[in-house]
Amino acid sequence: MLRFLVARTGNPVEAEDLLQELWLRTREAPPGPIANGRAYLYRAAQNLVLDRIREARRREARDKDWSDSQAETIAGDRVDPQPRALDAMIAREDNAALHAAIARLPEGAGRAFRLHKLEGLPHAEVAARLGISRSGVEKHIAVAMAHLRRALEN
Repeated sequence: MLRFLVARTGNPVEAEDLLQELWLRTREAPPGPIANGRAYLYRAAQNLVLDRIREARRREARDKDWSDSQAETIAGDRVDPQPRALDAMIAREDNAALHAAIARLPEGAGRAFRLHKLEGLPHAEVAARLGISRSGVEKHIAVAMAHLRRALEN
């Protein structure tokens, strides 16, 4: 029986634990006739091995869920679906700074940027609306991005 369990688990120590558990379970089994005692023991041993495998899978899933939640807690000090007041204030300030920087863009770059980035129009459509080439749109957007990058770095 021990060889059977070692072959199923791949671990002699775990096989010994399972053999002991099998002995305890069969000892506490309700009395009654068993047609084939050997088959009964092997089936009970196989069931114990399957129970251990299921238990290990549940434990791994539980541990993974726990470690994922711990990573979230460590990354954000706590898991809070509501942003903290300081985070909300910083977001409002960043948003205001971005709007102010967009308002200060040069005229052509600002129009191209608003049409493409804010309204979601493709370069060809922006070019048609502004009466310039697609290459001109790309240059205006590059200028706008450079201005915004410099304005928001401060």
